[in-house]
Amino acid sequence: MAYEPTDAWVDVDGTRIHYLRWGRPGRPGIVFVHGGAAHAHWWSHIAPFFVGAHTVTAIDLSGHGDSDRREEYTLDDWCDEVAAVAADAELLRPVVVGHSMGGFVTVATAARHPGLLGGAIIVDSPIKEVDAEVGAARAGEQFRRAKVYSDPAEAIARFRTVPPQDVYLPYVTEHVARHSLRRVPEGWTWKFDTRIFIPRRREAAELLARVRCRVALLRCEHGLVTPDIGDYMYDKLGRVAPVVELPDAGHHPMLDVPLILVTAVRALLADWDHSTPRPRTP
Repeated sequence: MAYEPTDAWVDVDGTRIHYLRWGRPGRPGIVFVHGGAAHAHWWSHIAPFFVGAHTVTAIDLSGHGDSDRREEYTLDDWCDEVAAVAADAELLRPVVVGHSMGGFVTVATAARHPGLLGGAIIVDSPIKEVDAEVGAARAGEQFRRAKVYSDPAEAIARFRTVPPQDVYLPYVTEHVARHSLRRVPEGWTWKFDTRIFIPRRREAAELLARVRCRVALLRCEHGLVTPDIGDYMYDKLGRVAPVVELPDAGHHPMLDVPLILVTAVRALLADWDHSTPRPRTP
């Protein structure tokens, strides 16, 4: 975390959207998009690895992090927020990297804003399955209501991911958990709005075939995108998207194997800089 980000905000139809920014303007752009119930700081230990050659941003989608809340949440609104951050940060044809639910937002942004993106990287987003966070909310495992803790230390000790995984890097998890909290009169609680959890799988699946920018799928070895889901997404994307497995990674690779995630994204960006896109298969 040698490079500290700058906090920035942009208004999207009356909703104030927060994002983090690294690097000087005028370079190729990257927008990192978090998953459900997460926030921009899930990427703040990843982003500095790209600052040398890029202007890098990480968004707090509405209902998450330090962004405003909405009465309701749609993929359309979140797509508009990604586009607004790219414009506000002066990113020309950025590559958008989205994790889990953020991968659905990435697919929707690529499909609904043709020409905006230079590429899309989808990280363990199981488009054929119910969103992990949505399933957990329905089952009452997590997120049913915002829990309140007496102090930050108690909340950080209780921090959990959905789905859980076997390995977490403690210093990364503590950093992410600390930035997940906000003060309320009764104590401390999580920043995300519990109303964000609605099904998006079918909508995202229908949009896959409309993606025309360069795209890649990163599948975590111990994550949610099984080989058959990867094959399904590969077919829907016209059989031109590489499917890369991240070894030893749980669903949240930035929490257990961040350097493997960085290496995979770097390799894709380097390849895209020096290669010609393959034509889609009808």
